[in-house]
Amino acid sequence: MRTRISFSAVTWLLIGGVYFLVPLVATMLFSLQSGSNSSYSLSAYGTVIHDRTFWKTLQLSVELALETIAISLVLLVPTAYWVHLKLPRVRPYIEFMTILPFVVPPIILVVGLLKFYNGTIHAPLWFLEKPHYFLTSAYVILAFPYVYRSLDAGFRAIDIHTLTEASQSLGASWRTTMGRVILPNIRTAALGGAFLTLAIVMGEFTIASLSAFFTFPTYIQQVNAEKVYEAAALSLVSFGITWAAMLGLLFVGRGSGRNRTQPAGGR
Repeated sequence: MRTRISFSAVTWLLIGGVYFLVPLVATMLFSLQSGSNSSYSLSAYGTVIHDRTFWKTLQLSVELALETIAISLVLLVPTAYWVHLKLPRVRPYIEFMTILPFVVPPIILVVGLLKFYNGTIHAPLWFLEKPHYFLTSAYVILAFPYVYRSLDAGFRAIDIHTLTEASQSLGASWRTTMGRVILPNIRTAALGGAFLTLAIVMGEFTIASLSAFFTFPTYIQQVNAEKVYEAAALSLVSFGITWAAMLGLLFVGRGSGRNRTQPAGGR
């Protein structure tokens, strides 16, 4: 039996596609222009790709994203696991904490962090001067709601009590239970939080700019202020990097979902 597709659904799908694709196509056509004539070329993309600053800032932002992902997962995976397993009453308080990064604007957050990490007794000055320390700390706070809620959804989808009891009844330690039983079952949720964090770090401008660090988003802003066609090309390159990460989540998540560990007798 064939499923009828409603006309309104197709209409809204086309409207959404046009709303999404038209700005991209317009930006691409603009980036392919070569000066005042009407010809098209890839010179703007060549200028961007051969710029050493492009690769330097891209490498820095990728490193910051990976560090933020690693710290966030190391901190929040055990936290979310313990809250679901032993401390369910604490869950509303942690969920309230996840709202705070949305309420506090990034400009307020960076001013507060700069005030706190100013070389006084609170923290050494070298912590403020290194992007791998200061920016990573700020990005962990920004990514906290996305990573925790993604992990929370992953833990809600499995029976962690049964998995934990079955693992420990077979003599497994807490470390073995976490590494060989729990983590494989929340791999997709962890990947979801990881790639959301990657998208946040690769697009964050306010904190990096006000703290005087030259990252990939600040490089995009500088190029946008100095060069027209190169700025459009760089915007598309940045967009492509973000979407490549999202597609990576899609394919890796499909592969990990097929290998999910189930408790004995679970259906």
